[in-house]
Amino acid sequence: MKALVLAGGSGSRLRPITHTSSKQLVPVANKPILFYGLESIAAAGITDVGVIVGSTAPEIEAAVGDGSAFGLTVTYIPQSEPLGLAHAVLIAESFLGDDDFVMYLGDNFVLDGITDVVEEFRKDPRDAQVLLTRVSNPTAFGVAVTDDNGNVLVLEEKPRKPRSDLAVAGVYLFTAAVHEAVRAVQPSPRGELEITDALQWMIDQGMEVRSTVITGYWKDTGNVTDMLEVNRTLLERLQPCVNGYVDDESEIIGRVRIEAGAEVRRSRIVGPVIIGAGSVVSDSYVGPSTSVAENCRISHSEIEYSIVLRESSFDRIRRVAASLVGRNVKVAVAPGLPATHRLVIGDHGHVQLSS
Repeated sequence: MKALVLAGGSGSRLRPITHTSSKQLVPVANKPILFYGLESIAAAGITDVGVIVGSTAPEIEAAVGDGSAFGLTVTYIPQSEPLGLAHAVLIAESFLGDDDFVMYLGDNFVLDGITDVVEEFRKDPRDAQVLLTRVSNPTAFGVAVTDDNGNVLVLEEKPRKPRSDLAVAGVYLFTAAVHEAVRAVQPSPRGELEITDALQWMIDQGMEVRSTVITGYWKDTGNVTDMLEVNRTLLERLQPCVNGYVDDESEIIGRVRIEAGAEVRRSRIVGPVIIGAGSVVSDSYVGPSTSVAENCRISHSEIEYSIVLRESSFDRIRRVAASLVGRNVKVAVAPGLPATHRLVIGDHGHVQLSS
């Protein structure tokens, strides 16, 4: 069995972060979201992986390399523009050949991995199998209608009037039968070749499409709210350790990881929290569900339930919460009176100020 990982999307819902960074490489718990998917694939015993890349290909290739760090052999497959999931399968046919494969969306997160469903498919393969999860907002997803045995009867992409609350969870398993299906479908009103249309074509042709409902934790990390939620969930599993320096005037409470080379001085850290290598926290409070990446500076500030990317700094900032802060960002108090906010904000940015 092979794997096809989709890492070519533009990440419009995570702008302005994704103006300068691939959405699949935005870190949660200080590790790119894409890496969790690659680790799940390797844990399922799959080693031959094709990665669909787009405009951020150089960044993805620099981060993943040849895949050996994950125990994988990676082949990069360029996609000129994001034309749909079925289009990704179409352009990967020469890589996939006649092999069964799992397709994994690179910005999705499945906490318990995919080993069980891959093993189920290996033992009893159908023409296709999809992972489903119950959601409160099915209009935002591909939605499935199933029978009592878990066979998929109908699939619709982002329906206005959903017929169920079972959303497709971004992990699919296919036999080579899918190649005929992706060649048969036409672009949707969105201008994309939808994988839901290809699966529906398979169902209409009498092929068997099975489903597995995820009972554990799953998230599509396409927006800031979901990124922060995945970050919180991962940090709750954090193994606490202090490999960096913590002075006697600091207080460390709960699940806290201080990476080697990091320093905490005269500060209070309440976990779950991770402080990345080379970062310095001084005279500050870092509260629960916060990831501080490498080489950051937090001084005389308060921050919680946030993700701070590498080489960013906070200086004398009273309170920051529920925030995603990009790389090399400097947040400081404006000098002088009257009190003034001076902002440099990228396209599609969102800022909330207390006054």
